[in-house]
Amino acid sequence: MDKVMNQTAEPTPEQIQDQKMYQSMGLSDHEYHLIKDDVLHRLPNYTEVGLFSGMWSEHCSYKNSKPVLKKFYTKGEHVVKGPGEGAGIIDIGDNQGVVFKAESHNHPSAVEPFQGATTGVGGILRDIFSMGARPIASLDSLRFAEPKTDEDRYFISQIVAGISSYGNCIGVPTVGGDTVFDDAYKHNPLVNVMCVGLMDLDKIEVGAAAGVGNSIVYVGAKTGRDGINGASFASFQFDSEHESQRSAVQVGDPFTEKLVMEACLDVINNHAAALVGIQDMGAAGLVSSSAEMGSKAGGNGMVLDLDLVPQREANMTPFELMLSESQERMLLCVKAGHEDEVLQVFADHGVDAVVIGHVTDGDHYKLLHHGEVVADVPVDSLASQAPVYHRESAVPEHLKNVEKTQYQPHISNPTETLKQMLTQLTIASKESIYNTYDTQVQTNTVVAPGSDAAVARVRHHDKALAITTDVNGRYLYLNPRVGGQMAVAEAARNIVASGAVPLGITDCLNFGNPEKPDQFYELDQAAMGMSDACEKFNAPVISGNVSLNNEYDNVPIYPTPMVGMVGLIKGLKHVTTQDFKQAGDLVYVVGKTEDGFNGSQIQKMQTGNISGQLFDFDLDYEAQIQKLITDAIYQDLIASAHDISEGGLITAIAEATFGHQLGVNLSSKLTVDQFFSESQSRFVVSVAPENQAAFEKLVGNHAERLGKVTDDNHLFVSATNGYFDIDVDEAFNLWKGALPCSLK
Repeated sequence: MDKVMNQTAEPTPEQIQDQKMYQSMGLSDHEYHLIKDDVLHRLPNYTEVGLFSGMWSEHCSYKNSKPVLKKFYTKGEHVVKGPGEGAGIIDIGDNQGVVFKAESHNHPSAVEPFQGATTGVGGILRDIFSMGARPIASLDSLRFAEPKTDEDRYFISQIVAGISSYGNCIGVPTVGGDTVFDDAYKHNPLVNVMCVGLMDLDKIEVGAAAGVGNSIVYVGAKTGRDGINGASFASFQFDSEHESQRSAVQVGDPFTEKLVMEACLDVINNHAAALVGIQDMGAAGLVSSSAEMGSKAGGNGMVLDLDLVPQREANMTPFELMLSESQERMLLCVKAGHEDEVLQVFADHGVDAVVIGHVTDGDHYKLLHHGEVVADVPVDSLASQAPVYHRESAVPEHLKNVEKTQYQPHISNPTETLKQMLTQLTIASKESIYNTYDTQVQTNTVVAPGSDAAVARVRHHDKALAITTDVNGRYLYLNPRVGGQMAVAEAARNIVASGAVPLGITDCLNFGNPEKPDQFYELDQAAMGMSDACEKFNAPVISGNVSLNNEYDNVPIYPTPMVGMVGLIKGLKHVTTQDFKQAGDLVYVVGKTEDGFNGSQIQKMQTGNISGQLFDFDLDYEAQIQKLITDAIYQDLIASAHDISEGGLITAIAEATFGHQLGVNLSSKLTVDQFFSESQSRFVVSVAPENQAAFEKLVGNHAERLGKVTDDNHLFVSATNGYFDIDVDEAFNLWKGALPCSLK
């Protein structure tokens, strides 16, 4: 074996061992000794320690979450590619696949909000087009502290600006998402980004580097010193000491990304015979993409000459070159003899591309720098043989001896309570956020932000995709398993309310420190709950992301497993939105209303906190109600449909009046309190009078007719012990103005 050299300016292998320098990179004593004694049988040098620190980080290896992820329901007759590739693929017929994935960029956004959010968008786009798909839509799921200080407002404005800057420049519409405000996310905002693409199923690409002698081609932006070992940084527990780690945050350039995307799709579509594999350089940069591609192929090694890596800064070390997370970069494996053909494609698109190595016989991953071997490790040891931990699980203290009775709201003036509810930032209009996004570029957006789910048409076909992101962390805090079921169920309700049938989900599992038994319990239970619901709705998990150690000074966020769901609408005439359409239509609530107040918006609004045992949830009943709504839509019986979630039935009714400024005159057997209940499995729908008999026959005793839509711009809703009485204009202005006012 070639002698592995140590860079003179770097610590020696002995210093790394004696001073335990590996700990600052995120490797434990146990892991360092595994590398030294079981993998290399010698002391690793500085570069090699860096390679393992990136690849064995939670962000890349899922070492703490693999046992949990194995519990997910991932099967399904239409799944083409499930978890493990750059993104998942589901067959939607006509030789077409929908490709989707979600990623988190939480820690980078906490340190540098604009670039953290920007590069989160760029990274997820590359995951999609690396599969051979063209991105058609993106969504963002955001969690912020309530904006009480200038610092709070700064973080919100910069993260939103980062998302809009990148998406608007690259020409991919931001069509939806969800935004929640809660002080559980103070100092640790969540920035989760989902992207959806379309492709022909005969053009699928995977990230593999196979075939001895085939070339490894570096594509895109030059490598700099931004985002050095960002994967390890993203896997640290966050605290006030890490707030200044801007060197771990990447810098995005959407204009370069646009060129890289078009060039890669050109190679995939028109030069497939020359291409062996393609992968995004994301977390852990060049080492992650190259080692994973080599390991996936099986039975081959790889040699990279780091002197050939395009660099935008002088005197970069092997450690920096391998662990930089500079953006807008891809790695390709190209068949020997076809290099010039592929390089010419990139040149024609104005994109830098260069051969930096080749596939070798054997299983070693070798790096050269200035003519010397600076790293030599088994390729599988980096990519597929990271340690896996089965963490201890224990019920959190706040779930022991909880109050089983439901919180009872205090409502003396129902109308005033409704006004107060409409100005809660989690409920209020997010238009001031999504108006900064280009939602119509590519001209496929049928339903833009503001309804239950976004809808994007599939060109040249009479079908469309419904897309949503959802999760209520408060529910999971009170019961992680049931809350996990509810997260998937709410996403499915939004998809169903749009006229679609759920296809599958992607996720971002945002949790605290898995080494703490109570927080591992939340992760483990939530995943099981999500899996229960995915199987029930035949919506398998096809991709996702794990973001752990979301804590600040040892205080974790609420467990927040974001669910991104895609559904298929067969026939554009079935696209349904939440707004009441015309006066005279009948209004129904479908699904039974019970006391669901623990963890609700009204409990939080009136007490400043959430507590108690989460209210009951029946997954079978949820599926039954969703099927009724789907059947009603496909029988053309429903004019509008809106899922009932945060804020309860009265909030959903109010929101349904806003789109066309129509009023309602309704009465119900419910109490005023129950109008704010957040019990699940419910929809507000409107039905044209001529469809009344057919609709009531279909839904039977699962619906209550409340009254009619009116043209008088007035909301009047009578309960058994009071009533709501407000002009729609007034309610709308309160709802629309709350967030802009808070962000000033």
